[in-house]
Amino acid sequence: MEKKLKLIGPFSQLLSMDNLPLKGALKDVQLEIVERAGMLISDGFIQEVGNFDSLYKRWHPEADYIAQNGDYVALPAFVDCHTHICYAGNRANDFALRNAGSSYLEIAEAGGGIWNTVSHTRDCEEAELARLTVDRSNTLLRQGITTIEVKSGYGLQIEEELKILRAIKRANGDTAADLVPTCLAAHMLPRDFAGSEDEYLDLMAEVLLPQLKAEQLAARVDAFVEKTAFHAGSIKPYLQRARALGFDLTVHADQFSTSGSRLAVELGARSADHLEASTATEIALLAASDTIAVALPAASIGIGCAFSPARKLLDAGASLAIASDWNPGSAPMGQLLTSACVLATMEKLSNAEVLAAMTFRSAYALNLRDRGKLASGMRADFILFQTDNYQNITYYQGSMQPSAVWKNGNKVFSIEQ
Repeated sequence: MEKKLKLIGPFSQLLSMDNLPLKGALKDVQLEIVERAGMLISDGFIQEVGNFDSLYKRWHPEADYIAQNGDYVALPAFVDCHTHICYAGNRANDFALRNAGSSYLEIAEAGGGIWNTVSHTRDCEEAELARLTVDRSNTLLRQGITTIEVKSGYGLQIEEELKILRAIKRANGDTAADLVPTCLAAHMLPRDFAGSEDEYLDLMAEVLLPQLKAEQLAARVDAFVEKTAFHAGSIKPYLQRARALGFDLTVHADQFSTSGSRLAVELGARSADHLEASTATEIALLAASDTIAVALPAASIGIGCAFSPARKLLDAGASLAIASDWNPGSAPMGQLLTSACVLATMEKLSNAEVLAAMTFRSAYALNLRDRGKLASGMRADFILFQTDNYQNITYYQGSMQPSAVWKNGNKVFSIEQ
């Protein structure tokens, strides 16, 4: 009979990410690094972290011992707090046109952009959308990401948005990762809607959002606040209604122009995501708030624009998360660690800042307080890298990938499988 307790180790290093502040800049000397570490797990949660020899002496043979032979660094599993992985179709032509000099708006007017993906996703059956989402979730899982936020927003009709969110719920049962659904019905005004922005948003607020509650399809609502999407003035009442219904809020903010982050802070949103266009004014607002600033470096790489001002945000006292933004248009690479390492190079981020941004700070952006750290009482979601020095993880800029991934105390992936 399998024992209730599991003792795993020894690890060359274990980075707990514990006892670090939620906000502000971090130095690597602040990292809590346990040498020759072990982890005691009970019912999917961490019971104790510490010196392996001490744990072994106290808990063996009461605990099942799972030996780690060789040099391994243990980290909390990554949390990707911003993705669009429930979609159908391909936008390789958009990428080619963009690299050839076409603007985002020109591509959209020519039939590309978000509307291209909306058309393909509407044509896709729910079961196939779920399968595609599972495949992409498992790709992220192998990268050490065990919690994945997934947005709708490629339906832009009530039934189509419901189809996408039902597909995400279905996919959640078929992957070892936790999928966190977010309703992004306010992605853009659909071309086939015969009405104004206000009329569309009223329809979504009156009909779609209550249905999400009834079916428990999402607890989060997002909106794209931008000149090419929804203006802050028109989107504010919609988000206020969502908040009144009990939804957490997040905002696509300051990607090409400012106003989104100010609205996010005003409404107490969990996060403001993108921020490539943020100025000193927006940085100060975010730093003075509890709203998490989420950088999406893969979108900057995909579009070829400036990166989010991560260094300035941290130095001002903001909390920074980093997410993949995996989507078919601006961020098709789907590589969180690689894009985070590129951002670190361009913005001069410490290892502590990068790792915090992909673990507990990203979890906080999803209002999840039970993961992102390796400490007593936290979920046993962790990843192992085959190295004796944690610095190699960012040094190799994503080419070093996890050798094993654990979710709720169970191994869900290893390179040996």
